[in-house]
Amino acid sequence: MINRLLKFLDASPVNFFAVRNIVTQLEEAGYRRIDPQQPLGNVKEGDKLFITKNDSSVYAFQVGRKPLADSGFHMICAHCDSPTFRIKPNAEMPCEGGIVKLNTEVYGGPIMSTWFDRPLTIAGRVIVRGSDAFNPKTLLLHVQRPLLQISNLAIHFNRQVNDGVALSRQKDMLPILGIINNRLEYGHLLENVICSELKIEVDDILDFDLYLADATPACTFGVHDELISSGRLDDLSMCYAGLEALLAAPVGDTTQVLAIFDNEETGSQTKQGAASPFLATMLRRVVIAQGGNEEGFAQAVERAFMVSADNAHAWHPNYSEKYDPTNHPVLGGGPVIKFNAAQKYASDAVSAAVFAEICREAGVPCQRFVNHSDVAGGSTLGNILASSIPLRGVDMGNPILAMHSCRETGSVNDHLYCVKAFTQFYQ
Repeated sequence: MINRLLKFLDASPVNFFAVRNIVTQLEEAGYRRIDPQQPLGNVKEGDKLFITKNDSSVYAFQVGRKPLADSGFHMICAHCDSPTFRIKPNAEMPCEGGIVKLNTEVYGGPIMSTWFDRPLTIAGRVIVRGSDAFNPKTLLLHVQRPLLQISNLAIHFNRQVNDGVALSRQKDMLPILGIINNRLEYGHLLENVICSELKIEVDDILDFDLYLADATPACTFGVHDELISSGRLDDLSMCYAGLEALLAAPVGDTTQVLAIFDNEETGSQTKQGAASPFLATMLRRVVIAQGGNEEGFAQAVERAFMVSADNAHAWHPNYSEKYDPTNHPVLGGGPVIKFNAAQKYASDAVSAAVFAEICREAGVPCQRFVNHSDVAGGSTLGNILASSIPLRGVDMGNPILAMHSCRETGSVNDHLYCVKAFTQFYQ
């Protein structure tokens, strides 16, 4: 199971690839793609359906034996985006000696210093001409070799570097792409890479959404190989745990839903984010396709339960003062229920009790996280989604270290525990 996770992480450098890889596994398991522009048709017990939005979010449904109005739905939510750097349009910046750097902008909230002096590559989507202006084609691009690097300034020119340095997003975080060999390459290095990888012509390119990604493979480490090191554990590890549980789940009374959103790292305020009405619209359409109505949808929501799965902060042995004195989860200690008095998490005593009991039934340990009262915390999917669909739900995740670093650290056992808990939840 851990090898499958590592392969998924390596094959999913950005959101578009994560969704494509999830879709591939759904289709192999017999899930049928829904065209949102077409009527849903009749939906019956055991139907397996999925739909995507923007090629960067995916929603899967395994329809239960009972109508949603009578049994509700069990839903696991996660997000497939991670902090990184987006390549701007007109990105190439030629410098002395023929060196070319790329103009980028920050996506989300990365720990920027962790991106220095490591092999990077580019991944995302390239938009090319289609049948007409409103229907261009999308090609996915993942350059599977080291291609760029963001280099540090030598300590000899910055003697205070180990005392902490303020980094400029516009000046310090621009990666080196390469050195121009001839006049024909001037202004075309990035285009040449895109065309070579995708076997297209420059004139075919209309636009792109391309990002930087760590080129070093995910791996396990530790004396017992008990830890995981990878970029994008937050939140691809939760996406994959939810997928594995859904694919293993038998048809039950209750409809099972896996919702993988995009743009959580930038606030979820997009058509493919958790704040969008898209998921609610699809759930409503499934209810109607079962012969229900608006009243049936309202009943389904009241009978539903949501697990908002977004990784939690593990206790760091070098920084214990940053953590709550009595609620600091540890690596290997099991899934974490997250609480916040300001309601930045969806968990309350009732939903936490439900999830803790699910963990107990699955034979899985369970931990709790509350922020140190002097340290501000972030928000996640649960409360955002619940503001548009009044779902009962819990915010949880596996504990990890160095959240939003270019490489984060998790626990092998925690991933195994989480899949067991999610499988129990779907049952």
